[in-house]
Amino acid sequence: MMRQRSRGRVALAAVTAMCAAVALPTQAYAARKDTAYAFDPGAKRISGAEVSIEASPLAAGSVYRSSIKGGEKLYYRLDLDARTNAYVSVVAVPKGGGQVAYGDGFTVSVRDSSDRQCSYETARFGSAEFPRPIAAYAHRTVDKDSSACQEAGTYSVLIERESKDTSSPDAWDLELRYASEPQVRTGGSMPTEAPENWPSESPAPPTATPQKRSGGTSYHDATGLETGEWHDDIAPGQTRFYWVPVDWGQQLFATVDLGNNNASTEFVGSALMLSLDNPALGHVDDASPLSYSGKSTSVSLDPLPPVAYENRYSSTGSVGAMRFAGWYYLSVTLSPKVAEAYGDKAIPLSLKVTVKGNADKSPYTGDAGIFSVTGSDKDMARSGKKASEATRSSTMRTIGVAGIGAGVVLVLGLGVWTLLARRRAATTPAPAGPVPGGAVPGAPGGPAGDGRSPYGGPPPQGW
Repeated sequence: MMRQRSRGRVALAAVTAMCAAVALPTQAYAARKDTAYAFDPGAKRISGAEVSIEASPLAAGSVYRSSIKGGEKLYYRLDLDARTNAYVSVVAVPKGGGQVAYGDGFTVSVRDSSDRQCSYETARFGSAEFPRPIAAYAHRTVDKDSSACQEAGTYSVLIERESKDTSSPDAWDLELRYASEPQVRTGGSMPTEAPENWPSESPAPPTATPQKRSGGTSYHDATGLETGEWHDDIAPGQTRFYWVPVDWGQQLFATVDLGNNNASTEFVGSALMLSLDNPALGHVDDASPLSYSGKSTSVSLDPLPPVAYENRYSSTGSVGAMRFAGWYYLSVTLSPKVAEAYGDKAIPLSLKVTVKGNADKSPYTGDAGIFSVTGSDKDMARSGKKASEATRSSTMRTIGVAGIGAGVVLVLGLGVWTLLARRRAATTPAPAGPVPGGAVPGAPGGPAGDGRSPYGGPPPQGW
């Protein structure tokens, strides 16, 4: 799911989209208990190339599906200008029931035409050695103080998979997203140094009454959350996804409590993983894998800085990833090994979320798209909308407004046409003699002029 919130679409295109939307079948987004990853249904199928010059191009604002085998190195193409920051994220999804090892994972990088690396990020399973979706991104960012990767031209996205011999040999599915960052406002000075200090004290737990909120099975159908305590349950091998709107200047705090299970007291190491990804699906941070022995236990993300444009200048990955406002994604995974000691039944969990601080002004010009937080975003998070439903609701509102605009244009056009008809009828001279049927051409009620058209019949095509 690539969230699109472009405003001011052409009315005719909006009407077309509205008609198409009406024709689509209604899709239910009920809570699902399976462990399968729900890929974005709008993703385009694409194959990676082993040779960079043969790579297929990626388009900004698009989502793609691909796959990669163990040890493969695959290329995709980017065509970039000299002023836009480009981000390509990759979500790797191993098949459920397979085996992964500590060092298994992938690296994604963006490279120029001379194979110089612009940036890279690596995602690994680490000590939580069980299959689950993992994400990383790479980018080409424009920097006046840098000489590398600044020119317009063809760039490559390279994905390299690493798997141990003991791991399952199956190909991993990939979900790729390409996003362009909006232009920064001119006329003011932007900070060029990362902050060194920020409030690191964890906030008090939310005081509102806990509410039930079922997480999604992917980024595409993640469930919206705001500040509060949210109750869910999670089965062994399952990953739950949530999205939280975090604006400029705000901090995000998250804690997961896993409930007790009286079926056993057996120790399971690295039983639960809590992860955070930013609006471009760049990985921000993980909480230390949580062990489990049948008793209630808890794990939290380390305190992160408030969202700020200048965070990108930090050499610390988790700080640099807090570089834009938008939807931040929390995911919680329970190891399938838990089922060996505690059975397949889902275990209750509590997710405490706090968004702290007042929103600052955006540094971008115009509509910032996915790198912004709107009042509508906050409303949809409050009501627990799925990411896919939230996107569709926003799109339909835009279509609705544009559709009304199209209707107004149509009514005005008919009004002008009617006015011309009357003026034409009033100024057309009468013929010298009668016509068959006694009617006068161009006069109201006549066979060649019915008072509705200055052309003696129905209006011409295009009115």
